[in-house]
Parts: sequence; structure tokens; C-alpha cells
Amino acid sequence: MASTTIQVPRETRDHLAELARERGVSIGQLVEALAAEQPTAAQRAERLAADREAVRRLLGVAISDAEFDQAPDVLGNLYKIAADKARTARDSAA
Repeated sequence: MASTTIQVPRETRDHLAELARERGVSIGQLVEALAAEQPTAAQRAERLAADREAVRRLLGVAISDAEFDQAPDVLGNLYKIAADKARTARDSAA
């Protein structure tokens, strides 16, 4: 694989070097791993389309993209419920 040079401020390079050293990898490997963790807008859109298609297949229902967009944020609501329950449990224990 061909490599290239990326110019960053010296402080950033030093920070990346420290992180790489802590993880036992090269700076290049660290940057590669960090980049792999951040999907592009096109990759996120592709994943969303694939996830919606999987839901359609599993449910056997033709749900339009507009209907998906209008649906409630189920995962967000679950996080909110869990946070509320944790807060209530903490307050009742005090």
C-alpha cells in the first residue's frame, strides 16, 4: 500500500506519537484506525439504506424512507427511559 505525508502542527504530531506509543502501534496505524472509526457521509447513508432494507425484509412490510424518517427515535427513547430510571433509583437511594 502506498503511503503519503500529512502535515500537522508539531503538538499534534507529538500527541499522535504518544497515543501510538501507548497502543503499541505506529502513528500511521493509529491514524488509519482513527479514520476507520469515522464513516463518511456516503458510508453512513449506505449503512442507513442497508439497515432500512433489512427491517423491511424482516418485517415483510414495505416501509417508505419517508415513513422511516417520521418514525420515533426508538433507541433515543430507550436511552432516555434508562437515564430516567437510573436518576429515580439514585434519588430514592439518597
